[in-house]
Amino acid sequence: MSLALRIIINICLFTGAFFALAGTVGIIRMPDTYCRMQASTCIATMGMIGVAVGTLLYAIFIEKNAAMAVKLGVVMAFVLFTNPISGHALCKGAYRRGLRPKRPMVIDDFKEDDPHDE
Repeated sequence: MSLALRIIINICLFTGAFFALAGTVGIIRMPDTYCRMQASTCIATMGMIGVAVGTLLYAIFIEKNAAMAVKLGVVMAFVLFTNPISGHALCKGAYRRGLRPKRPMVIDDFKEDDPHDE
């Protein structure tokens, strides 16, 4: 049981580390602000979830520490709720600042909300 559990924990940690690395590479390699926002919010969130689930399993089954498990659950919930909101706010701020994607947008929903844009 312990070996299988440790393998599952290691897989979760490896998957989380892979997504975090992919998000970092995406931030560096993407062509414009909006693509970088996608890499920094979605993929980095997935990386955090993998690492947090692996650590949560470790806290519950190996360390048997309920306080650590509750704290990890709160951190996971906080990141899951705040990361998409902050990414949206950053994209909207970049749009209002005048940054546009390199390719023309097919649908421009922000233009309807922007009172300063003519």
